[in-house]
Amino acid sequence: MKFLVDECVGPSVARWLQENNFDTISIYDDFPGIDDNAVLHKALLENRILITSDKDFGEMIFKKKMQHCGVILLRLLDERPKKKIEILENVLKNYSQGLFGNFVVATEEAVRITKPSLS
Repeated sequence: MKFLVDECVGPSVARWLQENNFDTISIYDDFPGIDDNAVLHKALLENRILITSDKDFGEMIFKKKMQHCGVILLRLLDERPKKKIEILENVLKNYSQGLFGNFVVATEEAVRITKPSLS
C-alpha cells in the first residue's frame, strides 16, 4: 500500500509509515506549500492513498468529483502525532481492504468508509 501524507498531518506520521515499511511520501518534507489540487493529482498519478486532516478534500471528491486513489481524512480532537498514529494504526489493521478508491473518515470513536460516485 502506498501513501501520500499531507502537510497538515505532519512528518511524524510519514516517518512512522516508512518505519513500518509502507511506501510513503511526505508533502511536509518533500513538497511543502503545494496546493490541494497538486496534492490530490500527485496521489492519483502515483496510485497513493492520501492521508490528510483537510476537509477541503471531501468537497473536491464529493462535489467536484475529482479522481483519486483513496483518502483517509483524520478528524481528531487530539491532533498530537501520537494520537494520529494510533488512529491510523487502527485503520490499517482493521480496514485495509476498504481503503483504496474510497473516502475514509477516521475519528477517535469510529471509522466510516464511503465509495464516492464518479457520475
